[in-house]
Amino acid sequence: MNEARQRAPGEVYAHEYPGLVRLAYVTTGSLAAAEDVVQDVFADWFRLDGDRRDEIREPAAYLRRAVLSRCTSWVRRRVLERRHAAAPALTPPASDAPSQADIAAVRAALRRLTPRQRAAVFLRYYLDLPEAQVAAELACRPGTVKSLLHRSLTRMKDVLGE
Repeated sequence: MNEARQRAPGEVYAHEYPGLVRLAYVTTGSLAAAEDVVQDVFADWFRLDGDRRDEIREPAAYLRRAVLSRCTSWVRRRVLERRHAAAPALTPPASDAPSQADIAAVRAALRRLTPRQRAAVFLRYYLDLPEAQVAAELACRPGTVKSLLHRSLTRMKDVLGE
């Protein structure tokens, strides 16, 4: 039996919460939104009856996919809100980036990526997941992951070169 399946829901929460918040933050660009998204995902997961929750073989993968899905919806909603706003925001939101110039530059480059590209980069290089697992998390083929990563890194290099 898988070790993750044997863990109680509270243990899964304690173990997975920090990484899921980081994933959501990278995708949304907002710590408050990231925490809200992750809390909502866990609340829905806890609401599943015990049998349905036990059917989930990999709770961490299930929760990551749910967070990515919610983040995508959150980003789409924000894009629509900005599109329909009377006066578009002229200044970017304040960043929580440390004062180190390199870290700030990388974060700025990440923000220039699409949410799906950011998620692929985060899953592959931050969580160090293999391409096949990244493909499963993003519900696409491994070749699509390779393409996403290649385009993401090329775009980041261009941005960092500016």
